[in-house]
Amino acid sequence: MKKPGEFLVTGVEVKPIERSRFTRRGFLGMGAAGLSIAGVLPHLSASDRSRSDPGPGNAGLDSQNPESMWPPSTDSKSLIPTFKYPFSLANKRVYEGGWSREVTVRELPVSKSIAGVNMRLTAGGVRELHWHTAGEWAIMLYGAARITAIDADGKSFVADVKKNDLWYFPSGIPHSIQGLEPDGAEFMLVFDDGDFSEAETVLLSDSMAHIPRDVLAKNFGIGEKALADLPKQELFIFQSGVPGPLEADQKAAAGVSGKSANDFAFRTMEKPPTQRTKGGEVRIVDSGIFTASKTVAMAMVTVHPGGLRELHWHPNAAEWQYYISGEGRMTVVATGNRARTMNFQAGDVGYVEKTLLHYIENTGDTDLVFLEIFKSSYYQDISLSEWLAHTPPELVMAHLHIDRTTFDAIPRTETVIMAG
Repeated sequence: MKKPGEFLVTGVEVKPIERSRFTRRGFLGMGAAGLSIAGVLPHLSASDRSRSDPGPGNAGLDSQNPESMWPPSTDSKSLIPTFKYPFSLANKRVYEGGWSREVTVRELPVSKSIAGVNMRLTAGGVRELHWHTAGEWAIMLYGAARITAIDADGKSFVADVKKNDLWYFPSGIPHSIQGLEPDGAEFMLVFDDGDFSEAETVLLSDSMAHIPRDVLAKNFGIGEKALADLPKQELFIFQSGVPGPLEADQKAAAGVSGKSANDFAFRTMEKPPTQRTKGGEVRIVDSGIFTASKTVAMAMVTVHPGGLRELHWHPNAAEWQYYISGEGRMTVVATGNRARTMNFQAGDVGYVEKTLLHYIENTGDTDLVFLEIFKSSYYQDISLSEWLAHTPPELVMAHLHIDRTTFDAIPRTETVIMAG
């Protein structure tokens, strides 16, 4: 005779499962064989049996992506392209002086308008002098760096940037980045072309290697022997000495032409949040306050635990996201009666096509911080709540089958971030 809490199966006594371990998630994750031995499988409903996965799987990825493992019932069964790609899966190119990895339309096919490059430079590490066919927007994620450029009038720009500072270099503007003490820098580069690859940059070293030496000598007004040690291939990232005082570099670069009137950098945290609520805060930076940034606009969003970046969409551009910290989930509602929910962690890239309805919810116990990036000179969004609140009540009530009390509870203005 079996004791309470034990099973007797073909004469083999099975020890009880601890209550704290017998969760619904663990229950549904048990293999069919295990459930059969436990004498439970025959009593499962067809629905519960459908929510089992006894075959091979990647437990680590499954645990990070529960909304893909077991989608909410509100998701459609029609296919919607994935809108997430972790930088952890991106190939990292490592050099003496730093590393680089990218997420482009090749890694995330839905991201047609924007590509991103995550880069690390040691103290003294240099992202060599170069320029791009696309505009480069950047945010500092860690440490400090010195950036240099000249504008279209040949005037110099040299500045130091720290965590959360931005910079923007239009296409064709030559520039460089170098890590500063004590531990260099890490930053996110965003390009206004989903097809753009950092490997397709126009580099000083590579360019010089493909120009005849006599032409270079004539161009610079020097002898050919002085160019004997030019690099035979691109440097891309290389180790050098830590630069000296900023003022000295600014003076040396200015020369006879002087300093640029353009400020290619922006100090994000020196401005107050655009909006702050009980649920978090948002900082919007576009060409209205960062005049150099003509093709990229940003919102830095912080959502407190349990909070929600409210349901909304962007009528002017697709949204490229980079998750800096915390955990969240996002549902995107597409055309054709389709919807999908996915989970996000620090280091992930997300993408929402132009005009599609979505939200971002903090599912962790710490702040969720992420970037909303747009290929546009300005930021624009439309709040679902605000739209409904400014539509004739009877029309909304007829659509949603709600009463007037419920309608009146809908926020009258855009909240941006709802508290949990």
